[in-house]
Amino acid sequence: MIDDEGLLDDGAEDDFGALMRTVGRQLKLWREDAGMTQAELGVALNYSEEMISAVERGRRLPKPNLLEQADDVLGAGGKLKALAQEVTEARYPRKIRNLARHEREAVEMSAYENHSLHGLLQTEDYARSQYQMRRPVYEEELVERNVAARLGRQCVLTQAHAPIFSFVQEEVTLRRPLGGHETQRAQLRRLIDLGQLRNVEIQVMPTNREDHAGLGGPMQLLKLRNGDRFGHLEVHGFARTVSSPKELQRLEIQYGIIRAQALTPRESLAFIEKILGET
Repeated sequence: MIDDEGLLDDGAEDDFGALMRTVGRQLKLWREDAGMTQAELGVALNYSEEMISAVERGRRLPKPNLLEQADDVLGAGGKLKALAQEVTEARYPRKIRNLARHEREAVEMSAYENHSLHGLLQTEDYARSQYQMRRPVYEEELVERNVAARLGRQCVLTQAHAPIFSFVQEEVTLRRPLGGHETQRAQLRRLIDLGQLRNVEIQVMPTNREDHAGLGGPMQLLKLRNGDRFGHLEVHGFARTVSSPKELQRLEIQYGIIRAQALTPRESLAFIEKILGET
């Protein structure tokens, strides 16, 4: 993964944990003031009692819509909605905030992945399974923060004036059952759905290719509205931004060849459906 793997030591870099606890306390105070139990609030918001409890204890990051709905249900007068905005802005660990901003400002983004699915394509369960299997082991708070950050960035796929996306995924990333077979099946269905979007092209690089231009590893290329271009490379948590014209030219040529060697988008969707049927 090249988009947010550099989070290995990011858990203590700011006061995100303190924000989670503050949000939890505020939710609890407004709930109690409204005379509601956790179970009753969960029913009103269509969330489980366990989720409400975890948020109030500062153990789970609330999704912005949970706080926005809670604001209306509890009559918080916009105070919980204001916290929802803070949570949205803080969900990105410092190391990937610039990349997330660039994704929102992009007109075109291209990415090649060879060992797992790109973060913008992942389901929640798939993303969580990735962080839970990390060694050294992540604290649960860091797992949830990273999952929330990854999911939060995905709105760029469907935002107004969304970029044009090109993803090339190695076949093995589709067949590897990270998180279990049910998680894998749900992930494959999501890829099929995303592949129907007019601004998203997903291509599969078959394992049986005898010629392969992507052996150097994953890469990501972005073109921004202001004309800036840059690449992003990462391995084992060490990230590098590429901006020199000469290096960018080499990466762009390489990515073009990778796309040409992969199945076409239409062939790739049929291939994914085939794998889903076999799973």
